[in-house]
Amino acid sequence: MATMNVSLPNPLKDFVEGQVSERGFATSSEFVRDLIRDEQARTELRGLILAGMKSGHGSEMDDEYFDRLRDSVDETETDTQ
Repeated sequence: MATMNVSLPNPLKDFVEGQVSERGFATSSEFVRDLIRDEQARTELRGLILAGMKSGHGSEMDDEYFDRLRDSVDETETDTQ
């Protein structure tokens, strides 16, 4: 694992230490890694949303659409059990 040193002003350092304590992280490094993973997930989701928006006209979201969506979710849940 690589090491990276980060300098923080005291108010941010205090915030990080408070979050570590309140949220049950063992170390500040663990907390920062969690933040970075969350940001990676947000960035990936943002990219998927943009790709979907650029992919053309979507389906009409009527009752039939939501029925098909529910059926698809039900089938996926059945397959994973």
